[in-house]
Amino acid sequence: MKKGRPASHLPNFTASELPILKARFVRRPNRFLVVCDLDGKSVEAYLPNPGRLWELLLPGRILYLVKNPPDPSRSTAFTALAVEQGGSPILLHTHLVNDVVAHLLAAKKLPGFEAASVIRREARAGASRYDFLLKKDGREMFLEVKSCTLFGEHIAMFPDAVTERGRKHLEHLARQARQGIPGGVVFLVHSPRIDRFMPDYHTDYAFARTLLEVKDELLVKAVAVDWQGDLSLGPRVRDVEIPWNLIAREAQDRGSYLLVLEVARSLSLDVGGLGSLTFPKGHYVYTGSARANLTKRVERHLRRRKQFHWHIDHLRDRADSCTALPVRASEDLEHDLASALGQVADWSIPRFGSSDCGCPTHLFGFKENPVRTPGFIELLLKFRIDRLETML
Repeated sequence: MKKGRPASHLPNFTASELPILKARFVRRPNRFLVVCDLDGKSVEAYLPNPGRLWELLLPGRILYLVKNPPDPSRSTAFTALAVEQGGSPILLHTHLVNDVVAHLLAAKKLPGFEAASVIRREARAGASRYDFLLKKDGREMFLEVKSCTLFGEHIAMFPDAVTERGRKHLEHLARQARQGIPGGVVFLVHSPRIDRFMPDYHTDYAFARTLLEVKDELLVKAVAVDWQGDLSLGPRVRDVEIPWNLIAREAQDRGSYLLVLEVARSLSLDVGGLGSLTFPKGHYVYTGSARANLTKRVERHLRRRKQFHWHIDHLRDRADSCTALPVRASEDLEHDLASALGQVADWSIPRFGSSDCGCPTHLFGFKENPVRTPGFIELLLKFRIDRLETML
């Protein structure tokens, strides 16, 4: 692809003063490395973001790169700054997010913190370290910043991967607040179209429950920003609503789940009452539900050593890998999930896991890893995020 023009020197925040290069995403060998197609050449780029980013890093997506200065200690020649979605860039570089918030604080544009000023960054208190120490309303205040890149049509969620560190930040901030030093957390949402923010209780149930527990002790804000094509920060900075009542109702340990299993070689298995079945090489997605203790149900599925009880236990025992994707909800979505999976799958195994319902099956086969395909990702976003819009 052709080189983009250099990021302009606007009076606003700009993510890079280096020329921006546009490349197409190919694959992600590990959390901090992406392989891209840059003008027909395969290049590797450092990705400073540990999140899953499944809904963003799909094959062919446009990545915004900068060339790294010569440095023998660097293993890559480029760094990935952003990814394009719907024609607009989304900032991926988590190390820059605090710079964005510092800029908004200095410009008095951060909703809820217009009267705050920065005393210092990377402030320590005991064993904890916070992104900012502020002065607000005549008092010192600790502030943590979280970068949010996961969203559906109008709702954003954080995190997209389990963050025990993030959960502890919330607990430590609340403890400091009880000792007399106020605290806050800002979720910086990298899309201007977002109207509401929720913790991702599907992915990290413990983080979501902790946020609910401490919300009255901290100043919790979600702020949507707008990135321009040259990776400068646009003029739109909006306070995003957090629907606490809906979060409290939906963030419960119940609902449905998807198991994504890899079968590296074709298998023939005896599956209880279904008899001998053949499972072609590929990936499989199984859907089930648990009206209570969803976490324990999922943990059981992830274990290999157990007494077989369900059809899926036979396949799980022989699968090469298994990833669980909870879909926590106050309503039963298992059969709707099965119907939706049937629309995007390449094949299915008849009657598997559906002995007690009217569904043709609850097990679906995919030639490619479904988490890298747009159809499956759209399905996941619909059931985890977009369906919540009807409840608001």
